[in-house]
Amino acid sequence: MTSSVEDLLPETQRALLHRIARAQSEGRAPSLVAAVAREGRVVWAGARGETDGQAPDAGTQYRIGSITKPFTAVLVLRLRDEGLLDLNDPLEKHLPGTGVGDVTIAQLLGHHAGLGAESPAPWWERTPGSMRPGLADVLGERPVLHPAGRTHHYSNPGYTLLGSLVEAVRGASWAEVLRREILEPLNMDRTSVQPAAPHVSGWAVHPWADVMLPEPAVDLGLMAPAGQLWSTATDLCRFAGFLAQGDERVLSAQSVEEMRRPSGPPQVEDWDGGYGLGVQLARRRDRTLVGHGGSLPGFVAGLWVSVAEGVAAVALANATSGPATSTVAADLVGIVADAEPRIPEPWRPLPACDQPLLELTGPWYWGTYSYGLKLTADRGVELQPLRGTGRGSRFAAQTDGSWTGLDGYYAGESLRVVRREDGSVDHLDLGSFVFTREPYDPGADVPGGVDGGGWRGLPG
Repeated sequence: MTSSVEDLLPETQRALLHRIARAQSEGRAPSLVAAVAREGRVVWAGARGETDGQAPDAGTQYRIGSITKPFTAVLVLRLRDEGLLDLNDPLEKHLPGTGVGDVTIAQLLGHHAGLGAESPAPWWERTPGSMRPGLADVLGERPVLHPAGRTHHYSNPGYTLLGSLVEAVRGASWAEVLRREILEPLNMDRTSVQPAAPHVSGWAVHPWADVMLPEPAVDLGLMAPAGQLWSTATDLCRFAGFLAQGDERVLSAQSVEEMRRPSGPPQVEDWDGGYGLGVQLARRRDRTLVGHGGSLPGFVAGLWVSVAEGVAAVALANATSGPATSTVAADLVGIVADAEPRIPEPWRPLPACDQPLLELTGPWYWGTYSYGLKLTADRGVELQPLRGTGRGSRFAAQTDGSWTGLDGYYAGESLRVVRREDGSVDHLDLGSFVFTREPYDPGADVPGGVDGGGWRGLPG
């Protein structure tokens, strides 16, 4: 029987509606819309409130602020995958004259370049981009505040530089490259640089009275790659699916997975969060989430996806300091994943039995630590501790008969079989660690040798 994506149960839908209703009411937002996708398909959408005389839905545009940043990061990764740049290149190699020194493209993507958080006054989010016509106006007289690569310091001007990098390498505007290389292939026809009806207006809600003030919606100019976009809950669910699976028309699954890896250590006070290459990372109740939050005057937005559980959620509101939409989106993911957990794929045998590999399976010992080795698809193997603590990893097969670690402590490390002169297996070598069939096998080449007296009890 094949599995399929089904509609959510009524009690799950009510829990989702209750969560966004509470968020809109307690957050005092004129309106809030949200949507949940499972296995890449929208399975629920809801809205509360109204604005500009209309009741919004999942197809209504809101401004998404810094959720724009993952889009810019995808454009940069595409340039890397085409061989037009290396992430370790200094920005100045491709965009000379910025004055930011030797900061690399990777450091900019992960906010480890040490650049300032904001551009010089006046505040760029409420003033037109025409006030900052050049990069010097965005960066100011002191663009670098911290040593590059040493600390995570969120930087909006850093993403202005990345947008300008895209323009310099492509020879076209950031907006045009975005439309051609991401929005059109992913069928995100309700995501745009400028608002397209139906869309809502942004509002500031008085902190001590239930009255509102309209917020300006300015064109950010050079700062656009950091926060310009307008989008809908439906379109962002589609983008969340891309962040989970990749799409060969835009970016491979391997490169998207690279975006989701931590680009550096988090701040000491924020061990439950981190940043990849253009995406935020978070831990919520033992759940790993990938996505981004966003805000601009009049708008707040949140997008999260649990790749392991196949669930994504988006929440959008049109209030400057309204609901905590990032928290709302994370809660929506949790409601669905907890109430209706992902059904595992059916077990299937491997297409063929590789007898030499099969003989390597079973228990192995690193000293007195016990491990089990099993086969995976495509001649890969997995080595995991059988009891107690230990470091496990998955390994991908290489053409020379070795394997390369895919995750954990052994990521990138080489696992190989060491044989005796007669062809029998002596041990497994994993980055100089020797794994033998018996603990401290006296017949194997164990570093330091094995005491000739063998195993013994407590001396009398």
